[in-house]
Amino acid sequence: MRAVHACLLTLTVVFLSSAMTLKPAASLPSPFAKAASTSAATKKIVKPASRGQQSVGTKPARWCGWYMRTQLGGGPEYNLARNWAKRGRPLNGPRVGAVVVWPHHAGMITGRTKEGHWIVRSGNDGGRVRERPRSVAGAVFRKV
Repeated sequence: MRAVHACLLTLTVVFLSSAMTLKPAASLPSPFAKAASTSAATKKIVKPASRGQQSVGTKPARWCGWYMRTQLGGGPEYNLARNWAKRGRPLNGPRVGAVVVWPHHAGMITGRTKEGHWIVRSGNDGGRVRERPRSVAGAVFRKV
């Protein structure tokens, strides 16, 4: 009986993993693209898509890197924020669509305020997904 259960579980995992695909990392995810053009979106609180949650595993306690995986794909090593500093190619400054990485946090730049502050969307920002102006001083910028 255990062998039958193991086979069924294996088949289920194989089927589900083949049915779930992540968005290619080279394209700009549409939620970020839409938010970059609107200033009202900076106050909106957004939850990660359920499809993304299922495809990247259980949300860890420190989950900003995990949230980025729901948006851009990547393996479990990207649950750790600082590993985003090695992904893609380096940029010499902030720009819309760039992944921004601080020593213990990661997010994506989605726009700029009239005052010139960069708007960043990230997970685990105050315990939720938020999009708001943030200082990018001391951060690393990557094109993923």
